Amino acid sequence: MNKFLFTILAVLTTSQALADQPKDWQLGFQNAASETMRDIVNFHDNLLLPIIIAISVFVLFLMIYACIRFRASANPVPSKRTHNVAVEVLWTLIPCLILIVMAVPSFKILYKQDTIPKAEVTVKAVGYQWYWGYEYPDENIIFESYMIEDKDLKENQPRLLAVDNELVVPVNKVVKVLITANDVLHAWALPAFGVKRDAVPGRINETWFKAEKVGTYYGQCSELCGIKHAFMPITVRVVSEEEYNEWLIQAKVKFAKEVIEEDEFKKLASK
Repeated sequence: MNKFLFTILAVLTTSQALADQPKDWQLGFQNAASETMRDIVNFHDNLLLPIIIAISVFVLFLMIYACIRFRASANPVPSKRTHNVAVEVLWTLIPCLILIVMAVPSFKILYKQDTIPKAEVTVKAVGYQWYWGYEYPDENIIFESYMIEDKDLKENQPRLLAVDNELVVPVNKVVKVLITANDVLHAWALPAFGVKRDAVPGRINETWFKAEKVGTYYGQCSELCGIKHAFMPITVRVVSEEEYNEWLIQAKVKFAKEVIEEDEFKKLASK
């Protein structure tokens, strides 16, 4: 009995550890961590999926029926019918009605995604070949976020997803993200938040999210941008407001020091 309980506990612990990132052989969406993503999942699971399954089953039935009912042995003299007006009207109107039923809630979700509430935190994400740069305009914090190489990974750090400098945001706060690129097209995507926006050189796109749960969430560049496209992950760490304020204090010192050291290095290199 004790062994059984230990096994159950281990499974639950593992699933919790992997709750905020992709899992091997995963078929569905990642667990929703924002209202936007929850709306997307509900729209998919409760409307799109039943419609798609019903259409697939109906088309399969028609194919099987046509193969059996109109096979050569059952119809030695083939029909010469060329069209059926009623059927043609039905297969035009019914798909139109289905598309309308799908479009109305879809447009509502899109409108909600594009309507940005008053931001409580603003960050800027800049795509480079091949890493992300982040700025907190209101806090004067700027840093770069590189993927951690396999040889440097620590325990529980996921391969191709962990980074050296994570984007840190407070829980239950509206975070506005300004997205652009320095060189080619990139895309800032975070599945658990239902967020994906193109990063276009010379243009600033906007999106937002409000994380509902503390944790670390992973995404990746979702626009083919070159040879290392698969090696520029996105890591967002959601913390409490107290932890966020503490991080701001530490980040202002840490990244200011890195900027000073980099400037000194450039001066020495130019001599």
